[in-house]
Order: sequence, then C-alpha cells, then structure tokens
Amino acid sequence: MKREAFESAIAAAVDSLPLEFLRRLDNVEIMCDDEPPAEMVRRMGGGTLLGLYEGVPLTERNQGYSMMMPDRITLYRKPIERISRTEVEVIYQIRATIIHEIGHFFGLSEGEIREAMGE
Repeated sequence: MKREAFESAIAAAVDSLPLEFLRRLDNVEIMCDDEPPAEMVRRMGGGTLLGLYEGVPLTERNQGYSMMMPDRITLYRKPIERISRTEVEVIYQIRATIIHEIGHFFGLSEGEIREAMGE
C-alpha cells in the first residue's frame, strides 16, 4: 500500500471511532512512520511494534496539566503491512492499532487493552 493510501486509511479509521472517544482526543497527534526506532523495539523486548502512544495518559493528568506538547500516536506502516496479507487486513490492523494506542491514552494497561479487544 502506498504511503498516501495508508495515511488515508488512518484518517478513515479515526473518523470511524465513536464520537465520545473523538471528543476526548484533545491535543493528540496521530501520525505514520515507516518503521519504529530500533532502540524502541529493543526497549520493548523485541518483536513487532505496530504502533506507539507517547504522552501523559488521561488517568495521570492533574489540574496543572496544561500548555503541553501534543500526545502522539504513531502507526508503523511497514510492520503493519508485513503482518497483513491483503489490503483489507492492513485497513483492519490500522484501526485495531489506533484503538489499542488510544487505550493507552485513556490509561489502560496492555493487559486491559488486550482483554477489552478480546485477545
């Protein structure tokens, strides 16, 4: 999938989210990169990294949290494409990865996210 199509699929996946989630995603940038940084993969114990949330989860914010740089959700195009056999699977995985990373934004742990997603 060309990068432009991948980025369009990200935008479509975000637009498909329930409005109550979208309203809470204030000051969150969702972006695409080809590959995760090698150091990040090593720090996370290896394996395939499809996406990453960087920021302060809502559950850890207090009244002093203001004037901060946007939180960031990055989706990694090539790993998503490597685990997908078809374009339909790429689109499915993009949405699943966005939902997973938004779960971290809302303060959920890996285990809580996997349980909620039925994994």
